[in-house]
Amino acid sequence: MTQVPHRDAQWVRAAYENFVGSAGSQEPAGIDPVVAASWRRSLRNGVDPDHPGTVAVAASDELDDYRRDHPLAVAMPLVRDLVGGATGDDLVVAVSDDVGRLLWVEGRGPVRSAVDHVGFVEGAVWREESVGTNAPGTALATRRPVQVLGAEHYVRPVQQLSCTAAPVHDPAGGIVGVLDLTGGSAAGSHVALALVRATVAMVERELAARAAQLRRSDGDRPAWAGGPDPDPGAAGAASPPAPDLRLLGAPALRGRRLSLRHAEILLLLAEHPRGLGAEELAVLLHPGDLSLVAVRAEISRLRRVADSVLNGPLLAGSRPYRLARPLRSDVDTVRTRLRHADVRGALAAYPEPLLRRSVAPGVERLREELEAEVREAVHGCSDAAAVEQWTARSEGADDHAAWTRLARLAPAGGPQAARAWARLGVLERRLA
Repeated sequence: MTQVPHRDAQWVRAAYENFVGSAGSQEPAGIDPVVAASWRRSLRNGVDPDHPGTVAVAASDELDDYRRDHPLAVAMPLVRDLVGGATGDDLVVAVSDDVGRLLWVEGRGPVRSAVDHVGFVEGAVWREESVGTNAPGTALATRRPVQVLGAEHYVRPVQQLSCTAAPVHDPAGGIVGVLDLTGGSAAGSHVALALVRATVAMVERELAARAAQLRRSDGDRPAWAGGPDPDPGAAGAASPPAPDLRLLGAPALRGRRLSLRHAEILLLLAEHPRGLGAEELAVLLHPGDLSLVAVRAEISRLRRVADSVLNGPLLAGSRPYRLARPLRSDVDTVRTRLRHADVRGALAAYPEPLLRRSVAPGVERLREELEAEVREAVHGCSDAAAVEQWTARSEGADDHAAWTRLARLAPAGGPQAARAWARLGVLERRLA
């Protein structure tokens, strides 16, 4: 019969002190086996029980860039909806990446002050190797949901807290990060464990849905994407037609300049081929309040402009508003070239960020997604010229992974390699 582990605070503390005081010779009998195994790893790793190991905290600008490009960024609104309401002053919600770096730490009140005091802050790395047994780090080490209650933490300054964490998997089964709740006794409850597990399941479904959307066949792609471009490497392939809609530069429809607002509306309707209601458009178009009257007036003006350019209706319906015909955009050209692993061609077709002057929330999200797609392609390509082209841009100037890639691809001793190693030195000194 399996013995139920002791989680009584006094029992655990006595077992902990015996284990640490004996340098591991006294086995922590009766302790949760997951915790006991983590204590042994912490001891082997030389973790100081009285001082959390030094953790690297990224500069705020670099952390912002990294978070924006991280796969879990798109799921943070869902995390906040599901978990944020439960935090209050008694819990802090944290999300880390797959190496234990804390990307988001959100909460307030005494618990937030307590976690700040022990270095549980955005940018810090909380792995077992540096801070010993803790829910986010142990969840990474064991690849399973974990609760660590009070004195079960290996480092004494953290033993005032309890935490529950679970790893988040991408659609391929790899771990992309960890969701954690930290606080007082409530953070170690069965309710907290159920909440974390349910939220992780919802996040993983969201990631799977987005991955499936990216894998859709050309025939199922959003209307704004138009038809597929021919494979640029295919023999006899015809030159693709010019895009109908320009969004990576001064916005235009078939060569006619568009206002920024009209370009935003076309982009959002193209991204949502089933249509958007006036209320939904208002939310996506303006970070504050935008009246429905203003939305309808812009749609009316856009109908007139588009109909005159295309000699026929472009917008259909009003409940919801939607596109009546497909549009090919320059964003489609970028993505098609990325699918064909033509990173240099994709960069050539991507002169600047998507509708760079827009502050519409819906557009900002799409801009970040496109930049993340390009960045990921650069990080994985073997074309030194393409990687160098990216690092010469403002988006790539501080991209540590891209400079590392260039240093590896460039001929040793050549000017490319010299520039790459020099830039890496600058970036690493900033992090030091």
